[in-house]
Amino acid sequence: MLVRNPKAFFLALMLTVGVAMSLASAPAFAQQGPPAAAKPAPPAQTSRNPRTPAQPAARGGSNTPFTYRTSVSEVVLYATVVDSHQRLATNLQRQDFTVYENNVQQTISSFGQEDVPVSLAILVDNSGSMAQKRAAVNRAAIDLIQASNPQDEAFIVNFSDEAFLDQDFTSNIALLRKGLSHIDSQGGTALYDAVIAGADHLAKQAQHPKQVILIITDGEDNSSSATLAETVRRIQALNGPIVYSIGLLYDEPDHGQGRQARKALQTLSDQTGGLAFFPKSLDQVDSIAAEVAQDIRHQYILGYHPTQPINQGGYRAIRVEAKAKGLGKLTVRTRQGYFAQPQTQSGTPQFTPAHP
Repeated sequence: MLVRNPKAFFLALMLTVGVAMSLASAPAFAQQGPPAAAKPAPPAQTSRNPRTPAQPAARGGSNTPFTYRTSVSEVVLYATVVDSHQRLATNLQRQDFTVYENNVQQTISSFGQEDVPVSLAILVDNSGSMAQKRAAVNRAAIDLIQASNPQDEAFIVNFSDEAFLDQDFTSNIALLRKGLSHIDSQGGTALYDAVIAGADHLAKQAQHPKQVILIITDGEDNSSSATLAETVRRIQALNGPIVYSIGLLYDEPDHGQGRQARKALQTLSDQTGGLAFFPKSLDQVDSIAAEVAQDIRHQYILGYHPTQPINQGGYRAIRVEAKAKGLGKLTVRTRQGYFAQPQTQSGTPQFTPAHP
C-alpha cells in the first residue's frame, strides 16, 4: 500500500477540502506543531488519489476482495444477529429478515453475508489518566487489526483536548503500531470532536463502504465543542460508521461522571449498531478487541429502496427483525436511523486548520 508522509498528506487534505469542511461544521484532526495563522482554502476537490491495494501477505491472509455495488437510492445496513445466549447467528437467509423504515415494511433488494473489507478508525484516549493503560490498549488495538479481514485499512487518532491523526489509512501493521506509539497522556478528553472528525475522514477518504470506529477511553468528554446529540446526528447525517466503544471506567463509580461516560459510549454504539464494552480490568481489553473483530466479520448486508423517496429528505428510523425456525428469539443490531439528505450542521465545531 502507498504510505504517505503524515504531515504532507494532512496539509494537502486541509487545503483541498477546507471549503467542504467549513460547510459541514465539524471538528478536525489537529496537526502537531506550533500554531500558525490559517490561510484561505482553495475550492474543494472531489477527486481522491488512488491507493495501491493492500498486499494480503503482509497481513497474514489472502482473501479474495468482495465488491458490494449499490445504487444511490439504496439504503445499506450492516447487521449483527445474536440468539438469546448472545451467540452469533450466522446461517440466516434473506427471507428470515424484515426491515422497517418509519414503521413501514420495506422490500429487501440485496442480501449477503460476505466478510467484506472494512475502513477502520481507531480513536484512542491520550489524556493524562491513560498514561499507565496505553501499552495494554495499544497491544489490543494491533491484535484486533491482525484478527480482521486482510484487506482492511485503518487510521490512528490519538486524542486528548485535540485529535491528532498520527497514522493515516494503511494496512501496514508496523505503521499502525508506530501511530499508536505517539503517547502524550496529557490534557482533557475531547471525545465527541474526535468521533466527528473520524467519521468525516472516513466519509471522505475511506476506500471501503463498510466503515467502523473503535473508541478506547477511560473518562467522560470534558473538552469537546460538540455535544453527544450533535455527534450522533453528524454520524447519522453521513449514513456513517458502526461505533464500537471500550470504556475503561472500572475506577469510576457508577454515578456522576462515571455514569455519564457510560451513557455516552452506550448511546454512540447503540445508535450505530455497534457494541459498548465496560471491562472490569485492563486485562480484559485484549479479549474484547478479539470479540469486536469477530462481530465485524460476521455481519449481514441488507439493502432496500425506501418506499418514501430519498429526495423527500428527513430523518428515517430503522428497525430490523429476524426469525428462523429452531433458533428462538433473535436480536438484530444495526443503525437505528439515518438522514435521507445530509444537512449542513449549525452550532457544531469548525475544523481546526492544519499546520506543517
